[in-house]
Amino acid sequence: MKRSNGILIFAALLVSACVQPPANGTGPGDSAPPLPGAQPGSQEADWAAIVRLEDQAKTIAKASGCSTVSQCRTAPVGNRACGGPRYYIAYCSTSTDSVALFRKLAEVAAAEDAYNRKYQLASTCEFRMPPELRLTGGACTGQ
Repeated sequence: MKRSNGILIFAALLVSACVQPPANGTGPGDSAPPLPGAQPGSQEADWAAIVRLEDQAKTIAKASGCSTVSQCRTAPVGNRACGGPRYYIAYCSTSTDSVALFRKLAEVAAAEDAYNRKYQLASTCEFRMPPELRLTGGACTGQ
């Protein structure tokens, strides 16, 4: 009986860790600007650094330039605390330097992983699938 109770308590703690929001209400998935006056090394400043890397990746990803939807691709962005990307970015494979894009996205994921560990964050544990791709006016979009 004691072993059963221990397993139930462990399972409850494990599940609650996957759904607990960050302590201050911001974190992976939020791309709000850092708070004014954020101190270097603070959680807000650390998140702002991740957003800057993510913005650099978005600059590399070119949505336009494709003539067929089969030339469109998606790339995972970020690294949520329970694993997996926060979202996917759509890009055109013929106009995007995919090596540079995935290199930058690896930096984003590594920085977010370090951030999640440093601040002991948790997130939802659902698996996020890449969006369905569409081509509109020569630009790739994810729906």
